[in-house]
Amino acid sequence: MTGRIPAGDLHAKWMQEPEYRSEYAALEEEFSFVQTLIQARTRAGLTQEQVAERMKTTQAAVARLERGGTRPSTRTLERYAAATGSRLRISLEADLGRVLP
Repeated sequence: MTGRIPAGDLHAKWMQEPEYRSEYAALEEEFSFVQTLIQARTRAGLTQEQVAERMKTTQAAVARLERGGTRPSTRTLERYAAATGSRLRISLEADLGRVLP
């Protein structure tokens, strides 16, 4: 045994802390977006390298896109969707918990 703690156990422990829970919730949309990208690629049965080839870019660029933390252009998302046999749909939804100024 190496003394390592599984990530899931750490996450469960940290979720008990209000500050961590708040920061994690703030990233929920980004996590969901990244998960959606990866699911589209997986559903298409493609590797990052294959998606990159179809997009005429590099595997590293696809990895950065799937890692999150960047704000890709609509054109990039359209190319990713086409490469994975998906359709890009963008929507604006009311945020009922947010008060407008």
